[in-house]
Amino acid sequence: MKKIKILIPVYNDWESLNKLLNEINFVIEKFDHIEFHCIVINDASTISCPEIKMPPKIKSLEIIDMEKNQGHARCIAFGIRHLSQREDFDYLILMDGDGEDRPEEIKLLVEKAFTHKNTSIVAKRIKRSEGVFFKTLYELHKLLTLIFTGKKVNFGNYSCLTRKDIKNLANQKSLWSSFSGSVKFHISQLETINSIRGSRYFGPSKMSFLNLIIHSLAIIAVFKRAVFFRSILLVFILFFLNKNSCLPYDGSFLILSSIILGIFNLTVFLISLRENEKQLVNSKNNVLGSKTYTQ
Repeated sequence: MKKIKILIPVYNDWESLNKLLNEINFVIEKFDHIEFHCIVINDASTISCPEIKMPPKIKSLEIIDMEKNQGHARCIAFGIRHLSQREDFDYLILMDGDGEDRPEEIKLLVEKAFTHKNTSIVAKRIKRSEGVFFKTLYELHKLLTLIFTGKKVNFGNYSCLTRKDIKNLANQKSLWSSFSGSVKFHISQLETINSIRGSRYFGPSKMSFLNLIIHSLAIIAVFKRAVFFRSILLVFILFFLNKNSCLPYDGSFLILSSIILGIFNLTVFLISLRENEKQLVNSKNNVLGSKTYTQ
């Protein structure tokens, strides 16, 4: 019998977690030949975890409490590192605990994983539920990523990863800064499902404008060498176009463009310093304790 772990980072959103577990239970009822186990990474929540009611189809629920809050991305990195040392599962599904990763799409992830054996599956976002401003920023992020890295990164955390790819990712320092950037950089073969971004179960999104920019730059920073060389190429292209246009040559435009690209590359480099192998390896030292619920 195949075993699938579902990894869910949580910060204070226990009401959403309870709702999510019940909805996961409804979806996985159709999979009699698979055992589902959930692992919740509690990112040092300031609200105590209430009593969890175990849905009948989830075989076990492990809640790992972190001592210090380190953020969503690093909870995921710790979870992957933690599970890379275990052999008691075949696939790992990563999903947010607030409802934005729709549990009904677990069925699509699992079916795709079973038809493309030994291949990890990511949920490609084809529709989002946020407002126009956020959607515009997201499209700009995808465009900048494509221009400066040559890669389409059109997925987030929602994915179904093989144990082999988990072991690979667990040793990459970039995982400490960006999950999706690391997946795109270090996993050569990926399949996708089409995913519609859901609405939060309760309360507003915790993603601020600043966090969104840092998240975007963290993905781009995984490809910092490509960013540097593509920036140089872009300067040469701008110089050629400016030199050969019918308008008078304007060196100030090229200087300004070079300064902007230089600042951009410096920012990407500084963001890349968040990639820390030592902190990734030592993330286990931030574990305060854990508890497990079983059927």
